[in-house]
Amino acid sequence: MDWFASQLIKWHEIHGRKNLPWQMDITPYRVWLSEIMLQQTQVSTVIPYFEKFLNRFPNIEELAKSDVNEVLGLWSGLGYYARARNIHKTARIIVSEFGSIFPNNLDLLVQLPGIGRSTAGALLSIAMNIPAPILDGNVKRVLTRFHKIKGYPEKAEIKNRLWEVAESHTPDTKFQIYTQAIMDLGATLCSRSAPKCDTCPISSKCGAFKEDDVGTYPGKKPKKPKPIRSARFFVIYDCNGGVLIEQREGRGVWQGLWGAIQRSTETPPKEIFSEFEISPKDIMSLEFGKSFRHTFSHYHLDIEPIFVSLKQEVRSTNSKSMVWTSLQNLLNKQGLGISKADQVVFESLINSTKQ
Repeated sequence: MDWFASQLIKWHEIHGRKNLPWQMDITPYRVWLSEIMLQQTQVSTVIPYFEKFLNRFPNIEELAKSDVNEVLGLWSGLGYYARARNIHKTARIIVSEFGSIFPNNLDLLVQLPGIGRSTAGALLSIAMNIPAPILDGNVKRVLTRFHKIKGYPEKAEIKNRLWEVAESHTPDTKFQIYTQAIMDLGATLCSRSAPKCDTCPISSKCGAFKEDDVGTYPGKKPKKPKPIRSARFFVIYDCNGGVLIEQREGRGVWQGLWGAIQRSTETPPKEIFSEFEISPKDIMSLEFGKSFRHTFSHYHLDIEPIFVSLKQEVRSTNSKSMVWTSLQNLLNKQGLGISKADQVVFESLINSTKQ
């Protein structure tokens, strides 16, 4: 065990977090769920979702036999919905092909949907007693600063270098503690902004700290302007509190989620009325809401809400991808996954009806 690992382990034994929900009753299933949920998401945000998931799906068999729509519903608000779809796919594979037991092999783990090398490393080291390096965002920050590794960490040559360094520090003993320690250090002391270098157990040998250059690491992603897309969200609702929603299709970020009727900005209201067989006498009001921008990791989406109030529910379609539901149920996330953008639109509708 090298100095770096021993210092982290000593620090974690005194200062590390040991009471997070996924640190209790450690199993591959619980560790896997937490690692997926924690991707690009803060611990404080994940905790209630993790507990809600475990309450509904206490084991991988229960998750595997569930409907993906229920999984998306429980995930609603956590973002990056591909993670939820991958969790469902992986659960079914583990149950059907591996007898409900996670394989203790790196090559097999990384073939499962949504599991990369770092998630597999966490599973092996924390839950399966097999030493393996990890390289999540917190670990990248610690290693780039300590070793003064310049450049954007996701660039292939930089990432390969970081994996080499991560592997060199991973000890053969106490690796479970080490894995938790390096993640904790990155999350609590070696943070992105305002790092607490004065209390860091490895600052005495940290290259970036010694040169008072911590803020330079890790290197930032080369900036490219995000493309801007646009859409109209038609919110069709009746006087009884019902709202017509559709399930998003295709392979987009919102695949499988439910929401307002999304169409292009060129779609006029009369086209929607024709599509859903809405006659002028059915319409109580039509209002253009305030446009807003929803930002994804790779692009901006400018959304123009259009609220269409009907005298009564219209039987517009027999499609399984469109249903009438209670607006209140949507906001309470009763078994339906909806995007944050749709939540904004539906909350706007509720607020307007209260006035």
